[in-house]
Amino acid sequence: MLLARQPLPVAAAVEHLVGMQAQVPDDPYFGLWSRLTDFAPEELSALIETRKLVRLAAMRGTLHLVTAADALMLRPLVQPTLTKLLAGTPFGRETKGLELAAAMATARAAVDKAPMTLAALRKIMTAEHPELPAHAVSYVFHYTTALVQVPPRGLWGKGGAPKVTTAEAWLGKRLAKKPAADRIVLRYLAAFGPASVMDAQAWSGLRELRGVFDALRPRLVTFADDDGRELFDLADAPRPEADVAAPVRFLPTYDNATLGFANRRRIVPERMPAPPNAWAKTFLLDGFVAGYWQLVEDKRSARLTLTPFAALKRKDKDALAEEGARLLEFAAAGAKHAISFAG
Repeated sequence: MLLARQPLPVAAAVEHLVGMQAQVPDDPYFGLWSRLTDFAPEELSALIETRKLVRLAAMRGTLHLVTAADALMLRPLVQPTLTKLLAGTPFGRETKGLELAAAMATARAAVDKAPMTLAALRKIMTAEHPELPAHAVSYVFHYTTALVQVPPRGLWGKGGAPKVTTAEAWLGKRLAKKPAADRIVLRYLAAFGPASVMDAQAWSGLRELRGVFDALRPRLVTFADDDGRELFDLADAPRPEADVAAPVRFLPTYDNATLGFANRRRIVPERMPAPPNAWAKTFLLDGFVAGYWQLVEDKRSARLTLTPFAALKRKDKDALAEEGARLLEFAAAGAKHAISFAG
């Protein structure tokens, strides 16, 4: 949805994209603004407040904004990946061989009673299970339990410490018992195809998807990229011609358009300069990441700073300025606006 903004409802767009990266709370807002016509951030916030959309660890073990139905299905699908990730962390190593069932039950009961931060949970764990390393145990709970971050965290223009409860308590439904990987592969291709098996594995964090692709092969079409890798796609998926113009787009800090592939050269340059700071976001020129952007606001003003990777052509600079002005109107309506180019 980056070639032309689409007139989709917010929840339908999030579902189509199989979730959106949400480590940075405002990332989904900017990602949807660049994809949807007439996007209103208040609509997304309302969907989070009414529990139609939730934020939880999903693909690659990273925080995603997903629909309620996808939360119940995706989390058990990727749980084996999170369990393996845990084993390689200091928390996993510190608790290896310890009996944690009672501690996990205590933690679940606590967050189901009232959403709380992991810091608050650690105090409970220290009191109830003083023989265990509370800090490590709280992260074991985080990795092994489907936890959602509840509002006001994730709401537009609001914030707060991340408080968690279980997805089942928040949504009032059980996690899926046998989620199907083939359904997720088909949805991934619908959003991001053509793509390789390795691309799907890099996006999802799942492994051994070759068999799933082979089983789906009769329903898919295949291509080869410039390096000979086999790419798969849905037969009826849109595949624009090579000369289709790709407009300027502003992407959030993390976006699956850039993270959703093993072969990121299709959108990210091989030698990408280091960002000016950890939260710098990226912009696209002609469909490729071509620089960083940062929005700095105070009570009266908002400045958009663009840092391109290379010297810009006049038409590209003008296009960035025009889209940047629209971005400022979206993100900081009523403030005094300024746009500058760095580097």
